[in-house]
Amino acid sequence: MSELREVAAELDTADELAKLREQFVLDDVVYLDGNSLGALPVGVPGRVEDVVRRQWGQLRIRSWDESGWWTAPERIGDRIAPLVGAAPGQIVVGDSTSVNVFKALVGAVRLAGEGRDEIVVDATTFPTDGYIAESAARLTGCELRPLEPSEVPGAVGSRTAAVLLNHVDYRTGRLHDLPSLTSAIHDAGALAVWDLCHSAGALPVGLDAHGVDLAVGCTYKYLNGGPGSPAYLYVRAALQDRFDSPLPGWNSHANPFGMSPSYAPAPGALRGRVGTPDILSMLALEAALEVWEGVSIDSVRTKSLALTDFFLECVSAYAPEGRVESVTPSAHEQRGSQVALRCADAGEVMPRLIERGVVGDFRHPDILRFGFTPLYVGFGDVERAARVLGETLG
Repeated sequence: MSELREVAAELDTADELAKLREQFVLDDVVYLDGNSLGALPVGVPGRVEDVVRRQWGQLRIRSWDESGWWTAPERIGDRIAPLVGAAPGQIVVGDSTSVNVFKALVGAVRLAGEGRDEIVVDATTFPTDGYIAESAARLTGCELRPLEPSEVPGAVGSRTAAVLLNHVDYRTGRLHDLPSLTSAIHDAGALAVWDLCHSAGALPVGLDAHGVDLAVGCTYKYLNGGPGSPAYLYVRAALQDRFDSPLPGWNSHANPFGMSPSYAPAPGALRGRVGTPDILSMLALEAALEVWEGVSIDSVRTKSLALTDFFLECVSAYAPEGRVESVTPSAHEQRGSQVALRCADAGEVMPRLIERGVVGDFRHPDILRFGFTPLYVGFGDVERAARVLGETLG
């Protein structure tokens, strides 16, 4: 035990991202659930107070112009863009992930054109993506075809309009090969739609570099935007003039205050807007994103892999033999920023861990899930979490 504690201390001393921890509101709890809800950045409460007291309380409606409320969706989208490998002008923030999945998937089918009547969806996807895909298929007259991501290259064809995949599996933490899968989808003439909820802010994505067509993601996990913070929609620049949103709200109109009875879409990523932006949560997100200034996503990925490697090493040392089994791939190129451990009594173990100050989460029926947010999780946290897990399982 003492040896691993010493290793953790050495790794924390050498960690170039360790100083970022002070930018978050944290206590003595080991918080390994940032893949569900990120910790609170210290700058957010003051910003929200200013938005409420001054911008809303004093300036009132003037804040749409004077406080930049009107341009917040695309402005904040441009702050997210570098974290997912996108140039400015391709991401708009607003609505929930589910709503943006609907926009992206129906929009992709419309972009695919005549003769393509099949939507492929990740069979291991987070449930809401599957529900939305099923609805989108009914509305567009498409057949829905669930497939494992590994099956996609050999299964897509001339009928396929769009393929919706998760970059990281939310249960196991498996990282899917976005470049090769996107290429296979394009070879079939279909459009690639990616859900980045469990990868954005944890590892490089490379949307532009790999030619991804559309992408969506939430902002309350590794981006630390707060509970219910608005999601985002990415539309590749080359597709924007043809992107036909199924939710053409007044906020995406070319002349939103013209109040025309006929719809004319705004140029660029603004077509992804729908209704009035949710300003309070949106500006809280903008404040939260300030912690990323000067932070390289590559350095975040390097630390993420080091944290998860060290956690697996510590679990192997501390956990009784045969009590847990990692279902997260050991290969770095197949691993996101979480570790999922199969444990027969996981539903009972996780509450006991939380009581002892180690917060992860439970996924039915037998998964202990631990998320590692490199901006504020240290190697000492990792060692302590594995040690407490071993004691709890013993």
